[in-house]
Amino acid sequence: MSTELAPLHSTLQRGDVDIATIGGVLADPGRCRMLLALGDGRSLAAHALATEAGVTPATASSHLGKMVAAGLLTVTAQGRNRYYRITGPLVGWTIELLSQLAPATPVRSLRQGIRGDALREARTCYDHIAGRLGVDLMASMLRAGQLCDARRAHDRRGLDVERAGYRHDVDYRLTALGMRFLIDFGVVMPRRPVVRHCLDWSERRHHLSGTPGRELLDRLIALGWVQRSAQSRAITVTPAGRTGIFDTFSVVTPRVAAP
Repeated sequence: MSTELAPLHSTLQRGDVDIATIGGVLADPGRCRMLLALGDGRSLAAHALATEAGVTPATASSHLGKMVAAGLLTVTAQGRNRYYRITGPLVGWTIELLSQLAPATPVRSLRQGIRGDALREARTCYDHIAGRLGVDLMASMLRAGQLCDARRAHDRRGLDVERAGYRHDVDYRLTALGMRFLIDFGVVMPRRPVVRHCLDWSERRHHLSGTPGRELLDRLIALGWVQRSAQSRAITVTPAGRTGIFDTFSVVTPRVAAP
């Protein structure tokens, strides 16, 4: 480390965190709409994000530049287009956590209502399944003994989530039965998968994230059981998926089509 950078580094290490800086970046509805559109981890072009936010291309460029500078987004140039995506799962989890605190936006059109229903039924939370489908899949694995809580703070139905906050966290583990189930289902699993969970903002229950959550979503897509939406984070369960997911997980899936 150079001598010019050392004092600055030391000062930064002594100081407290500056939440207001990130808060300032998020304190614009257009920027938040862009982040929500990118919350599933995909890359979108600047013009698509401008449309999503309902702003001009120049305004979108300014918004995107601020989010890149804040470390929320990365940008890649491809020809004349610039594509943006969130920097990683931490940003995705932050979006989901903030969604738990945020009030619902008022529905002023049939299209908005359909889109909101689709997001609550089944959506992606960065790289895994969220919404009612996500929490039902995790609850199914808990009931079957494929997942367990090492701290015994969670009942096996997967319904007790109010204890899942500060000082009352849970420690989910994939059991040997769960590992065999996922491998037999065609999910690619490492020897020691990292199991994580999120408190779903719409269901107030846990959905599965980490390695099993990511690989399970990839497997359902590969089977053609679910499809991503080009317009939002919502996902659609196909007719084959409704049958397959019920037979595999005993979960009745939504019939709401992603907008």
